[in-house]
Amino acid sequence: MIASLALILLAQLLGEALARGAGVPVPGPVIGMGLMFAFLLLRDSARFGLPRYLPKPLTDGTLETTARGLLMNLSLLFVPAGVGVVGRLDLLRAQGGKLALVLVVSTALSLLVTVLVFRAVAALVERRKPDGES
Repeated sequence: MIASLALILLAQLLGEALARGAGVPVPGPVIGMGLMFAFLLLRDSARFGLPRYLPKPLTDGTLETTARGLLMNLSLLFVPAGVGVVGRLDLLRAQGGKLALVLVVSTALSLLVTVLVFRAVAALVERRKPDGES
């Protein structure tokens, strides 16, 4: 579990370092998530044979179990953000309407993009099916 947690935190740290170092407008944890995804693709690719060089906790499912445990307790990680919002109620009163508008519009756009991507992927999958398969 320690190696798995260390790898997750290392991916986030590398993502943050890349984001700040390159000055890109993408959050470091998002880049770190991409790095973790790339690691998992390399780890599970039979071409590279990476599992024989990695410690056992990174190849035997412990990494996935650790990530699942973090996700199950994700709501606890939002407590500091909630406290920060309560600490700035004056700003929330002054800019609340604008914040609400931004939240509604961004949620609607996210849903729209999700639907469009789903439809595009479904169309691609449908096109690639062999004849006669349903």
